[in-house]
Amino acid sequence: MLNSLPNILTLSRIFAVPILVALLWYPGWELGYGLAFGLYCLMGITDYFDGYLARAQGTVSKLGVFLDPIADKIMIAAVVLMLVATRDIAGWHVIAAIVILLREIAVSGLREFLAELRVSMPVTRLAKWKTTFQLVSLGALILAGAFPAEEWIKLIGLVSLWAAAALTAITGWDYLRVGIKHMD
Repeated sequence: MLNSLPNILTLSRIFAVPILVALLWYPGWELGYGLAFGLYCLMGITDYFDGYLARAQGTVSKLGVFLDPIADKIMIAAVVLMLVATRDIAGWHVIAAIVILLREIAVSGLREFLAELRVSMPVTRLAKWKTTFQLVSLGALILAGAFPAEEWIKLIGLVSLWAAAALTAITGWDYLRVGIKHMD
């Protein structure tokens, strides 16, 4: 199934992460941030289309189901780490970034544990909102690096980062409550 278009799109997101990181490497490099924003948007579009195409073509595969959430988490984690490293996320805002990273790791581990028990943990509507706020916040923070004079862009990024962190904590707790029922 490596040659199906949805899986190729998912893999392209994973392979694009080092390029995204390289473009964000130098704080103050406005062109790099602009290119990173374009790549980030392209990665988001491929995230939408890989799932859409797999369902539309009836080519949903175990590989795709496995890789898609991993590709999302790799991209989110890499961008969060780079934005903290470049101090685009700094001060108290780092706490929001840590909450997001901790939840992503914890829920991934919980899903893996529950999968061994053959317990499914479907994605909730609130978790989809959490993802939306994460993507918007990180995109805005990248875009803010391309247009540093436009402080409102960074403000949108930071406000939505905290909204994402709040939803992250809520959905993480919800998943943990479900998972604890299966631990004894």
